[in-house]
Amino acid sequence: MLEFGASWCEHCRAAQPLVSAAMAKFPGVRFIWVEDGKGRPLGRSFGVKLWPTLVFLKDGREVERLVRPADARLIEGALGKIA
Repeated sequence: MLEFGASWCEHCRAAQPLVSAAMAKFPGVRFIWVEDGKGRPLGRSFGVKLWPTLVFLKDGREVERLVRPADARLIEGALGKIA
């Protein structure tokens, strides 16, 4: 799972407890946090427009995407698809 965001982003900080709780249930899933922003092309290559954006990949393909998730159950459901 990739999480695109910024350390100063209010929405990113609010989502962190949800992401952490969901990730704890899927210890086998690799998590990569990507600092995004101006001049950082990786976020643009994934079409990221709002933070945080969670991109769930399986075998190199995007399976699901959540933008500004507000419910840990949605994150858990997406993690279940790639676990």
